[in-house]
Amino acid sequence: MFAIFIIAQGGLIFALGAIVLGLICLHELYTLLADVRPVKIAGFVGLVALALAALYGDQFQLVLIAAALVPIVFAFTVLRPVRDQPTLAMSITLLGVWWVGLAIAHAVLLREAPHGNGVLVDVLVGTFIGDTGAYFGGRAFGRRPLAPRISPNKTLEGLAFGFVFAIAATWAAGLYQDWLGGGQALLIGLGVALAAPVGDLFESLVKRDVAIKDTGRLFGAHGGALDRLDAVLFTVPVGYYVWLAVM
Repeated sequence: MFAIFIIAQGGLIFALGAIVLGLICLHELYTLLADVRPVKIAGFVGLVALALAALYGDQFQLVLIAAALVPIVFAFTVLRPVRDQPTLAMSITLLGVWWVGLAIAHAVLLREAPHGNGVLVDVLVGTFIGDTGAYFGGRAFGRRPLAPRISPNKTLEGLAFGFVFAIAATWAAGLYQDWLGGGQALLIGLGVALAAPVGDLFESLVKRDVAIKDTGRLFGAHGGALDRLDAVLFTVPVGYYVWLAVM
């Protein structure tokens, strides 16, 4: 309901809602990697700045802020009283803000695009239905591992089911939007289907590196915000650029 509300509202309401979700994800990531002492304040400020630049500016401002974050993170790092492993601290800080922050900024860009509210809904529907299809398809028919060193439970069969479900769900959602052609919906669905498993595996690799099953407990047994939005952080930027190309 929260997602539906902020998408329907758009503008600053959507941006603020997306920022809240992004900050929660970023906090979870920095908590997982607390041993290297990421510069949290720089990461949080960077995420907010990227989201607001997407709302009030354009892609040029996003690139400008993304570039400016490098010296800003450096400045915050050297000003801290404790500077153990400063290279790792800066690297993890930038990883978080570029991974999560740029995805949040692209969500704002997509919502502000023509028919962006509808496309954003399509992307989310395709992402979550595709994930559901991958889960049940993998459990029922999974035999061959997809990436055993990253996520041993994922299978090629699950990937195939997720791929089909993501495309079909995005196309079906587009049937209720008279401004969206069937071919356009299929292309958006294809982008979602390709990006979602990459986002899932990306987060799985980070969690495996620190030997953690879930990033948090925000959603109880379903894990943290980053666990629930890992695929979305990849599908939303891809959906934005596909929509720009086909609209």
